[in-house]
Amino acid sequence: MSSLRVRSAVSPLRRLPAPPVELPQALPGVAELVAALRPEEPLHCLRPHTLRATAETFVQAFPGDVLYAVKCNPDPAVLRALWAGGVRHFDCASPAEVSLVRTMFPEAEIHFMHPVKARGAIREAWARHGVRDFVLDSRAELDKIMQETAATGVAGGLGLVVRLALPKGGAVLDLSGKFGAEHAEAVALLRAARPVAARLGIAFHVGSQCLDPVAWRQAMALAGAAIAEAGAAVDIVDVGGGFPVVYPDVELPPLGAFMAEIEAAFEALELPGARLWAEPGRALVAGGASVVLQVQARRGDALYVNDGVYGSLADAGALGFRYPVHCLRPTGAAPSDVLRGFSFFGPTCDSADVMRGPFWLPEDIAEGDWIEIGQLGAYGACLRTAFNGFDRARVAEVCDPAFDAA
Repeated sequence: MSSLRVRSAVSPLRRLPAPPVELPQALPGVAELVAALRPEEPLHCLRPHTLRATAETFVQAFPGDVLYAVKCNPDPAVLRALWAGGVRHFDCASPAEVSLVRTMFPEAEIHFMHPVKARGAIREAWARHGVRDFVLDSRAELDKIMQETAATGVAGGLGLVVRLALPKGGAVLDLSGKFGAEHAEAVALLRAARPVAARLGIAFHVGSQCLDPVAWRQAMALAGAAIAEAGAAVDIVDVGGGFPVVYPDVELPPLGAFMAEIEAAFEALELPGARLWAEPGRALVAGGASVVLQVQARRGDALYVNDGVYGSLADAGALGFRYPVHCLRPTGAAPSDVLRGFSFFGPTCDSADVMRGPFWLPEDIAEGDWIEIGQLGAYGACLRTAFNGFDRARVAEVCDPAFDAA
């Protein structure tokens, strides 16, 4: 049990990561932990073997550089597992993320991929942490970057990546509204950035949890049109994130289908010497963690549990995400084999702290039982807040395989 930790809200970005510790040869299983601890706070169960294997698979499959989107899960144990799996590039969006990665991995390639940055954030990333690549989607941001990096440009190794706006697509979470330069502006930015950039790139994002591999082909064609009109040599094409994972009732094409579309579309652009980037988050870490919560009360088909939308289950609230679940009853009678659909109420006093589901669990589930929720390595622990005082959770590394289906 020496790998057990206690954390509070947003702690990974507010403290220096602990140095690696010697873990026991055999990590505990989730059921073993629950039987021993009988936790009354949420228990985050990290699966380093799953994280490492998933990273290895993605890095080997993608025909370019894989930039892990740190926002998805910045826990140091997660970052170490991804590093062990071959990830050497990191997509950061804040000074805190940059500092965390640089502290843990001095040799990492860090890329500041937020299109709108504070001036102080640019200065700190450039001067203190050696970050050289910055994304932008406006002339004002280009000017800001040049001013805050002392206009070193090509001589200083400055990398500039123009984010292209995409039309609304079919992804579960559409990202077309907040960032991105429309075609004409992207063309102008590519032309303006080329003379001052040691590396020039174009980036896009098809949306989170995108199930259609063809979306990347279509986006690549739009990027190619902007490059051609700009007449500027491009060194990087960044296909963003959005690579999906399995949730209940979701069927995915194989990873190879996405890679085939990306590679074929990239080759069609005929950009000699250019390099592909990708920014996966969910696809690398979703299966690498689960959360165990406890039932505090049952009222009909509603379960009152000790985690919710202000904790690890934000996406199960407003976005209606469903996750694979199963009941843990390590002592006493085995749960019923008959399943029933339940909704969850979180622990806060806010009536909006509700997750409709349905989450299919044994029909005899009751107060005191535990529920393990899978696929929560992505946007789970990192979204936890301190609202209503429910900001504590335990974290442990476990040996169990990931589960991704109800």
